[in-house]
Amino acid sequence: MACGLGRGVNTVSPGIRRQSLGVGLLALMLFIAGVYQQAAIGFDSRFVLFAQEMLRHGPSVFPTTYGQPYADYSAVSTLFIWLLSLPFGQVNSLSAWLPSAIAAAVIVTLMYRLLAPYSRRWALLSIALMLLTSTFVTETRAVSQDLMLAAVAFSVFYLGYATDHFAMPRRLPLVFALLLLGFGIRGPIGLVIPTGMLCSYYVLNRQWSRLFGFGLLAAVLLAVCVGVLLWLAETSGGPAFMQNVVRMQFLGRMDGSEGVSGSLYYFTRSLGNYALAYPLALLVLAAVWLTNPRQAGSALRLLQYCTAAGLVVMIGLSIPQAKKARYLLPMLPMAAIIAAYPFQVAQGRVFGWLRTLMQGLWLLIPGLLIVGLLIAQRRLPTQPTAFVPVVIALVALQIIALAAWFRSLWRAEVLAGCAVLALWSVYILVFEPVERQLYDTQTFSRAAFTQVQKDPAPLVLHGMGKDAKAIKFMVNIEQDLQPVFTESIQELEALPGPAWLMMDRSDYNALQGTPLGAQAPILSGRFDKNDYVLLHTPPL
Repeated sequence: MACGLGRGVNTVSPGIRRQSLGVGLLALMLFIAGVYQQAAIGFDSRFVLFAQEMLRHGPSVFPTTYGQPYADYSAVSTLFIWLLSLPFGQVNSLSAWLPSAIAAAVIVTLMYRLLAPYSRRWALLSIALMLLTSTFVTETRAVSQDLMLAAVAFSVFYLGYATDHFAMPRRLPLVFALLLLGFGIRGPIGLVIPTGMLCSYYVLNRQWSRLFGFGLLAAVLLAVCVGVLLWLAETSGGPAFMQNVVRMQFLGRMDGSEGVSGSLYYFTRSLGNYALAYPLALLVLAAVWLTNPRQAGSALRLLQYCTAAGLVVMIGLSIPQAKKARYLLPMLPMAAIIAAYPFQVAQGRVFGWLRTLMQGLWLLIPGLLIVGLLIAQRRLPTQPTAFVPVVIALVALQIIALAAWFRSLWRAEVLAGCAVLALWSVYILVFEPVERQLYDTQTFSRAAFTQVQKDPAPLVLHGMGKDAKAIKFMVNIEQDLQPVFTESIQELEALPGPAWLMMDRSDYNALQGTPLGAQAPILSGRFDKNDYVLLHTPPL
């Protein structure tokens, strides 16, 4: 399988192209398995609400909540969900998650197409390591702008590499179209990250004219995009809204007002957030540095390109004060490629140890998941309906993995495949149902709104935050609604009746001893893992 190829690798054969499309399609089927009418929870609620309002009122430059433009994002990712929702006539989990799933499938397709000319084993195991990363799993089955950006960034890197190594024509118009798409999805960072990745390739290749030419054009494009974005912001919401766009999309992430993390956050926390790929990639890079492998050539050079591109992402994203694990997704394909490199190198005792280590980890994953499920079963609020079938499937996968361990043919691929199927089965059939039950907001929201419709009166959302818990309520209401927001007891007491009041039970308990506290709840229930109540105040 492993072969060191130099400049002789000058084309991607039609067979590899067909195989890459097949692998990408299989990955897409896995990514959307069981997705259709799941209720929105958590961070997804915001983007589903964006798409719902767009479906009611038509496309806009910025997404809206409560009928007002939202400054933190442009509407590009919402437009994708809106387009996919049109055939259904509503936003559902499939139309909301499909853009992320397609982006992940694009990454899988291009990873195979990039690596298969060197080794199909390297390609398949790189994909497997990416699919075994928890951050990738959770972001694939969610609304994830960062995963869309990762697909854009990896596409730009692939186009740059394929121009020199696969005899592909230089496709600058497509590259700049991707940069525009990245900006539309993620703002300035969506253009800077793919630009930096491709520039790192030019630096290592010492293609100085391309570096300065492409870098200059990208800088001009960034300036134009920022100018157009601010002009559209002022047109959409006036100077105050434009200032919010500047604060939320630019300054807030840089100065720490949107959150602060240490400079080494991505380098240290990724050991867990991006395991197994990231820690294994570090071990592989150490092995390459210590052993100076004799099998040099295009494969080793590709490893260096991926290392530089991944490092650019990690260093670049470490500059802003605001840091979150999902922001680093553009680095993951590079880490997975590096981590799987020992299966490309035939010689070297250290690489042999690393291959054994990885195969041992893959062998253990089904069994470890079985143990984890049996331990977690005692703490689950209710046992998922698929719990027993999943355990049986994990036992079968463990048996297959054990059988593959004693056979050299396709051992690594079978072990990695069993590990991937085990992890995704547990996530889709056990973790997701439990998570959606614990963080359900739909049941209480719809029951509460039914009460409001029976006896119409203003709805007051107390202590819920217009851009926080309230969003998780609004996403479950299938019509426009303008609730009243209060934060203090004094604001509540100043409201004229009649009115409906929704609040956390702890806030209701704090009202005891006041006239509002004497009102018995009309409705009680669980909302986003907390106890909530609905009160009705009579006319004054």
